[in-house]
Amino acid sequence: MIEKFYEDPIDDYLPQNGNRGYRVSRYELELEYKVASNRLAGSATLTAVTTEVRTRYSLDLSQSLGVAKVFVNGAKAARYIHQRGKLTITPAARIPAGGVLSIVVQYAGTPKPIRGPWGEVGWEELTEGALVAGQPNGAASWFPCDDHPGSKASYRISITADSPYYVVANGVLTHKRVKASQTTWVYEAPEPMSTYLATVQIGPYQKHRIDPVPGGDRVPMQAVYPARLRTAFDHDFGRQPQMMVEFQRRFGPYPFEGYTVVVTDDELEIPLEAQGLSIFGANHCDGARGAERLIAHELAHQWFGNSLTVRQWRDIWLHEGFACYAEWIWSEASDGPSADVMARAAHQLLSRRPQDILLADPGAASMFDDRIYKRGALTLHALRLTLGDAKFFALLQDWTARYRHGSVSTQEFTDLASHYSDASLRPLWDAWLFAKPLPSLPAA
Repeated sequence: MIEKFYEDPIDDYLPQNGNRGYRVSRYELELEYKVASNRLAGSATLTAVTTEVRTRYSLDLSQSLGVAKVFVNGAKAARYIHQRGKLTITPAARIPAGGVLSIVVQYAGTPKPIRGPWGEVGWEELTEGALVAGQPNGAASWFPCDDHPGSKASYRISITADSPYYVVANGVLTHKRVKASQTTWVYEAPEPMSTYLATVQIGPYQKHRIDPVPGGDRVPMQAVYPARLRTAFDHDFGRQPQMMVEFQRRFGPYPFEGYTVVVTDDELEIPLEAQGLSIFGANHCDGARGAERLIAHELAHQWFGNSLTVRQWRDIWLHEGFACYAEWIWSEASDGPSADVMARAAHQLLSRRPQDILLADPGAASMFDDRIYKRGALTLHALRLTLGDAKFFALLQDWTARYRHGSVSTQEFTDLASHYSDASLRPLWDAWLFAKPLPSLPAA
């Protein structure tokens, strides 16, 4: 892992998110949730280090949650103001640069998604339960945070809910406590995680272990879903262990303690990613493996997006292009069409669509455009055809190992790739990343 000690700039795509003056190293969340009334009460403890001397520090927090008390380094805050999605805190005493900043926020309210250019993201009620879909700026809908993709920290998430419900959060379940009609679930996620990848999933679920491929790397995998979906899940997600083996062969060791798939009882328009988890809707269990490419896509995000996370949203192709290319790698490995066949079909489709997006900086409104996914994958295929398979997959494994649990940029990827080619790759990058017209793919 490469550690980074400087402060990330405010993101141009989400300038209202993220904060200055400190770096969070850990979040400890003590939450209680009432499913019937959609009521969330919590205490969040943030452990950080200051990067400069400031009279005030800000956190991102939705206005749907009311703040009751704030403490800084054990003392009651001199003042705090909560408005326009920012909780601004004035400590009772000035803190020197490089000093410890421990903030405790007690809060409660009715959580709801945050509206933005990409729709609603964050805490969302289900028919029976709740889910969190945090990308890109939904974390503030359920806890106070420094909501910036380059701000990574470890987490302890404790959540108490009515006992009939199963609760899933990031990391490893360290213990459960049952008291009267409520159960407290405590999860520990030691690997650095961006705020938007933190999640809680609550519903009338059952847990089942997913057996690994015999002889494969035994990454613990589990599934959490309504009992009625058991048969469909076993079929539709049945090749996930083989995916895990193939992706480790191609991308390097799986970067987390385990992997959990949650299937909600509700339908979801698209699957959701979180660190160590993927969330699917009941509609993705169709009994015909109709969502298998999406299953591969979300699993690949554990390497590309979760372990390696962009420092700035303009580099989103490093998440989505890689995950989309993983779909084609899985197709190739599972006796489907080869990656080259998939790439050329995608290229033909893209050639008929507007070519007005710059892959390396698509703009906030277009960062989740499907053309980013497909052109990002095509860029990787062009690179694979240029380098050859041996060097291309050696590069991917070097990439995931060198920046494991870190923050990344397009510049860092292109710099690393240059070490795997005898000729300059600049013409390839100029055509695929930094120009709008769609280039031709190299010959197979």
